[in-house]
Amino acid sequence: MKHLYYSIEPFPLLQMLIAVLCLASASCSDNANPRDPDNSLSLESVVIALKANKNPQKMLAEKDALETYLSVKLERPVKVIIPTDSAVVVESFRNGTLDLGYLSSTDAARNLDQNSASVLLIHLKNGKPHYNSVWLSLKEKDYQSIEDLQGKPVAFASRSSTSGFLIPCWDLSQRGLIGTDISLDNFFSETIYGTGYASAAQKVLTGEVEAAAVSDYVYKGDDKYLSNEQKARLRIVQEQGPVPSHTLCVRSSLSSQDQSILKAALLQMNLDNPTLCDQAFNGELVEVNPTEHLRVTQEALALQSTLKP
Repeated sequence: MKHLYYSIEPFPLLQMLIAVLCLASASCSDNANPRDPDNSLSLESVVIALKANKNPQKMLAEKDALETYLSVKLERPVKVIIPTDSAVVVESFRNGTLDLGYLSSTDAARNLDQNSASVLLIHLKNGKPHYNSVWLSLKEKDYQSIEDLQGKPVAFASRSSTSGFLIPCWDLSQRGLIGTDISLDNFFSETIYGTGYASAAQKVLTGEVEAAAVSDYVYKGDDKYLSNEQKARLRIVQEQGPVPSHTLCVRSSLSSQDQSILKAALLQMNLDNPTLCDQAFNGELVEVNPTEHLRVTQEALALQSTLKP
């Protein structure tokens, strides 16, 4: 019987095949776990603050949707809070318990002054980085301008609102109606502060005040803040502006890598879920020059500091 013996030389082809299969297996493994440890978020969880300026029930729905979307996108637990006091946001940025905050340009400027947060993104309203402030009254009232409201009770959206307080005060000062020797309470019979746009407008609807200062989109936009029935009972007395749009601020103590990851996830929302982006942040999110965007707000804040309390 003849025995056939094979040398090992023909086997390089088999070795090459095994190598290819190993590479393919490694590639599949990488695709199954795309997170790169050297390029991932260092935070174990993310906390975001929204402004309490809408109908509470709608805000809770937006809170849940935003938590779900960003938790998947960032692969981290995300908690959305809705503080009613802007001072809480400032302190939370400072002590490291807040990572992102959706803030008026007034609150953003104050956080920048304290080096606790910086502007990451802003939202566009009707394709623009600004909008107007308005005074609303009941439809049957015949007020034609803010001058007609002298000696009347009015409401501001909140002390931290740009369109619902800062810019209206700036306009009153420009008109010479308030100043270093004339306070708001000297001009109006009473000034009341709400917890947001909806609460200020509600005070007009109930007759508690004669007019309220809010953003123009509260009245001109959809029913996020007021129902169509409520808007039908109101009208615009006067507009003033421009008002720099709201900002998404990020805690200054976060690393540049973490800030970049958060920014990328938020910008992706413009494409993945523009409806949620509009609901939570009032429009498309974009990058901007923070100094230029906040210029009007900072000028108005500087002027406000000279007015009579």
